[in-house]
Amino acid sequence: MFDSLTDKLGGIFAKITSRGVLNEQDINDAMREIRIALLEADVALPVVKDFINHVKEQSLGEKVIKSITPGQMVVKIVHDELVKILGDENNELNLQTVPPAVILMVGLQGSGKTTTSAKLAKFLGTKRKVLLASLDVYRPAAQQQLEQLAHQISGNSLPIVAGEKPPEITARALDSAKKGGFDVLILDSAGRLHIDEEMMQELVAVKKLANPVETLLVADALMGQDACNVAKTFNEQLNISGIVLTRIDGSSRAGAALSMRMVANVPIKFLGTGEKIEEFEVFHPDRIAGRILGQGDVVSLVETAISKIDREEADKMAQQMLKGKFDLNDMLAQFKQIQKLGSLGSIMSMIPGISKFKNQIENAGIGDNLIKKQEAIILSMTKLERKNPDIIKASRKKRIAAGAGVEVHEVNKLLKQYDQMSLMMKKFGQGGMGGLGSMMKKFPMGKFPFGMGNKFPF
Repeated sequence: MFDSLTDKLGGIFAKITSRGVLNEQDINDAMREIRIALLEADVALPVVKDFINHVKEQSLGEKVIKSITPGQMVVKIVHDELVKILGDENNELNLQTVPPAVILMVGLQGSGKTTTSAKLAKFLGTKRKVLLASLDVYRPAAQQQLEQLAHQISGNSLPIVAGEKPPEITARALDSAKKGGFDVLILDSAGRLHIDEEMMQELVAVKKLANPVETLLVADALMGQDACNVAKTFNEQLNISGIVLTRIDGSSRAGAALSMRMVANVPIKFLGTGEKIEEFEVFHPDRIAGRILGQGDVVSLVETAISKIDREEADKMAQQMLKGKFDLNDMLAQFKQIQKLGSLGSIMSMIPGISKFKNQIENAGIGDNLIKKQEAIILSMTKLERKNPDIIKASRKKRIAAGAGVEVHEVNKLLKQYDQMSLMMKKFGQGGMGGLGSMMKKFPMGKFPFGMGNKFPF
């Protein structure tokens, strides 16, 4: 989502940080370029004006101009202002009430409201008992969709009663939540293709009846400049308490994230990072600001790894390494663990200094498709071949390549990478970290033997 803006800001900062001294003209030039980058990213003009004025005012101060590293000081000022725009206030859900705590999900049709409701239920379901209820009686099979999603996350949904209107469903959901001892009730309201008075009045009636502790606007990050109008209208009519941005893994230009919070004056609370139910995360302004400026987000990467990596599988692999044993089954397991973390693009955006090489990495053919292709090659092998790769000769390679839909040279490339990894694991098993260190010296700078191709751009 932030790739385009990150690239442009990275180029601007590279100019100013490479200079030992900055004068007023240098800062004015940088501010003009930053203004253009933000406008091209679909950030609303009033937001851009306020942002540039605040950054410029601080950057022209004596503390920056006479600093030993003025360029870095400007970058820090931009970072801090980005955090303010994105919302440096508390973005946690307010669930401190007599159960059930009601969360009303609102937004336009197609914003991902129903899927987001299920994602939120799964997120809260680890500590609380959650009931899902669909108020969407207009979109065909909308209620059935939520019911299926609830089943997918092993959650609870309100039974569907044909012919009921949204206020009636709301009253029944409240009664069921109280009698069932649920901590949280999530109401998935109906969306429209555009904002209209009838839709708003229905939502106002539902909100008055449900008295929700949170009213969350679900907004598509691909919305662009129109995001401000949507946020403003929903906030005026419903007094929303937070925003959930969906499809941030798409090709949007970040304007929605930077503009909606300022216009509605409410925090962004969650991000939908993909289509899968588990691709949902809490919004942290400081971490997102770091990603936008290409500074990475190691904390989120570690949290993702802790929550998604199979501990038992990781321990098993560690034991294999200590014994110096490593076969293609282990290599396949590594690929699966990497895929659990998300796309390589999202992983790289969290690693400081790596995001600037993202395009080079993709151009080199290193990406999610490569991992899937290598996974397909290993899956085309027999159990015996995976356990004993040495037996894979010419005829077997042809059969494996045909089964995976690749060329023989790609099978050879995978086997070569396996040999490199296997050698490293054996050295590690023989001498611990010392053995690994001596082994790493045999790989020239720029060689990367971990299944991502031989060339790595740093």
